[in-house]
Amino acid sequence: MFIDEAKIYVKAGNGGDGCHSMYRDKWNRVGTPDGGPGGDGGDVIFEVSENVQTLLDFQYRQHHEARRGLHGSSNHKKGHRGRDLVIKVPPGTLIRDFATGFILRDLVKAGDSVIIARGGAGGRGNSRNHERLYGAPGEEKTVILELKIMADVGIVGYPNAGKSTLISAISSAHPKIANYPFTTKEPVLGVVRMYEDATFVVSEIPGLIEGAHEGRGLGDKFLKHVERTKALIHLVDIAGCEGRDPYQDYKKLNHELKSYSKELMKKPQVIALNKMDVSGAGENLKKFKKRLKGTKVYPVSAVTKQGVRELLEAVFKKVKTAKKNEKK
Repeated sequence: MFIDEAKIYVKAGNGGDGCHSMYRDKWNRVGTPDGGPGGDGGDVIFEVSENVQTLLDFQYRQHHEARRGLHGSSNHKKGHRGRDLVIKVPPGTLIRDFATGFILRDLVKAGDSVIIARGGAGGRGNSRNHERLYGAPGEEKTVILELKIMADVGIVGYPNAGKSTLISAISSAHPKIANYPFTTKEPVLGVVRMYEDATFVVSEIPGLIEGAHEGRGLGDKFLKHVERTKALIHLVDIAGCEGRDPYQDYKKLNHELKSYSKELMKKPQVIALNKMDVSGAGENLKKFKKRLKGTKVYPVSAVTKQGVRELLEAVFKKVKTAKKNEKK
């Protein structure tokens, strides 16, 4: 099950209490203060792990607490610091404060980490004639975890445009394929191998419909997963199998992307006109090209793999260019 959002409560460890102790012996009946300080509480740390793919575990465990610091003891002994709680999350996890809505951190790549709640300070002991103090409470927060898939390329298109067939044809991914809308109900990742050492990650985004940016259909629940991509494959059913006009599908989907985020429209798009093996696709292709003058399009058939190699070459160039620009 793919879970891309979770609400959890985290609490750092409380500080240990300072010790109130008096050292006495036969020469010192009054006593000398020798209470040690308490240990600090453990922090709550979020860390990216490539071995974690979804936020599923957080659906079942929503309370997370670090260890408290140990109390101080006599003979000036300080209590041990509480153990930190390290919570593993997938690459691309955004952490948002539930109360304020502020973004606390965007954890993108493996090894990224952040302290979300700090442990309480340990209390002072009565050593050196100080007043003994209790440990401070650890910080606590309710946070929202949002996962945005880390893919180089996102495949977007209307329901039943052939996205599942395409990703299964170009990668090792095997999503459910059926001849009805919304077959795919969660993003699917696959690795495309162009050459021996040249690969890129592609993600199929569940079918979008008009009004998706407002939450219609599967809506904005999945639009966020194309925000991190470097390029988009805009897949159009050029045969019009659902009785829709291919050019209008293209225009409406771009409107949804722009309405959700203007940044999405700045991403390079490769327009793939799918189902060229279906009757009527040739005529529709001529009409589409006429209405979209000056824009390169790629007629393909995900079933027969006609034109797929040329499409992938174009996509790979877009990804390479985007990665070079990121390094500048």
